[in-house]
Amino acid sequence: MTTTAPITAVRPMDEEADLFKINAVDHLEFWVGNAKQSVFFWKALGFKPVAYSGLETGNRRYASWVVQQGQIRLVLSTPYSAHDEMAAHQMLHGDGVKTIAMEVEDVQAAWRETTARGAKGVQPPTEARDDHGAIRTAIIQGYGQTHFQFVDRADYAGPFKPTYKALPEDKTAVPTGLAAIDHIVGNVELGKMNFWVNWFHQAMGFRQIVHYDDKVIHTEYSALMSKVMGNGNGRIKFPINEPAAGKKKSQIEEYLDYYVGPGVQHLAMITGDIVKTVRALRERGIEFLRVPQAYYDALPDRIGPIKEKYDDIAELGILADRDDEGYLLQIFSRPIQDRPTVFLEVIQRRGARGFGVGNFRALFESIEIEQEKRGNL
Repeated sequence: MTTTAPITAVRPMDEEADLFKINAVDHLEFWVGNAKQSVFFWKALGFKPVAYSGLETGNRRYASWVVQQGQIRLVLSTPYSAHDEMAAHQMLHGDGVKTIAMEVEDVQAAWRETTARGAKGVQPPTEARDDHGAIRTAIIQGYGQTHFQFVDRADYAGPFKPTYKALPEDKTAVPTGLAAIDHIVGNVELGKMNFWVNWFHQAMGFRQIVHYDDKVIHTEYSALMSKVMGNGNGRIKFPINEPAAGKKKSQIEEYLDYYVGPGVQHLAMITGDIVKTVRALRERGIEFLRVPQAYYDALPDRIGPIKEKYDDIAELGILADRDDEGYLLQIFSRPIQDRPTVFLEVIQRRGARGFGVGNFRALFESIEIEQEKRGNL
């Protein structure tokens, strides 16, 4: 493991500086209690199993399934031994995101630039080969126990990476229109948001896109603060949340309690037709939060003309917001495991580049209703 000291130079927070080129999110890896069963949940969301690694492929440490829909690739991994690091992680945190992997053009440069600027190295640049070619990776430490991985698969033609085999097409997995990752949200402890905002800025070269304080994101009982960091081309966006003082426990505090520390709170996935996507997901049993009907009674006056039918929006529980560049539609799932931690967002952008600030109060009041049911408000 390599550790470096942070540099002291400070750049303006709104300065764009791509220290290295990031093309896209390559994949997210979940460490889970039972990967094979988790595959069936993601199939309900329209993801197809495309690759597998395990005892049959020579991997004696863990079973791992790769599922994909559109440009979204997820890896679901479970250890064979109770003494493995994966088992300890899953015991402590429950099912959650261990690795956020980003596709870069030069892994060596990504590693060099980030560790020189204070990022803690976990795995130096490493090349893995098989009959399909070579894949290069490196890993740095992010918030909590989350890893950020750099991946270059330009010289690799295999199903995912060495020890993985391609799976036959699963015709029972029917896509729902989820196309790409829009953003990945992290929750951190009280007082740590600015630390991680600065880390993304100084070590990764990201800039601050937007800032929401507790005057914006609050209800009668709880509040939170959020800053959104993004790379130069805007393809990679990492909102960072921390709790704020309130009368009762915020959703961020609940997450930190049950995840036992910082981590990925939710994954937002883009669709080109949110009405069609959400209808399909609801029919397959995916549970979403709902806001009161009064929200929909006021929505046409607040948002104005949209291409979708307001009746469909209200029926499905979809939220809408507008900014200077257009509008967006979004909806949030209930937690995707028993612990009230990780959840999902489905989002459609009609020009808007924001994150639905106009929906925050209604959404968080809905979350508080769920917290109260769990006895955690």
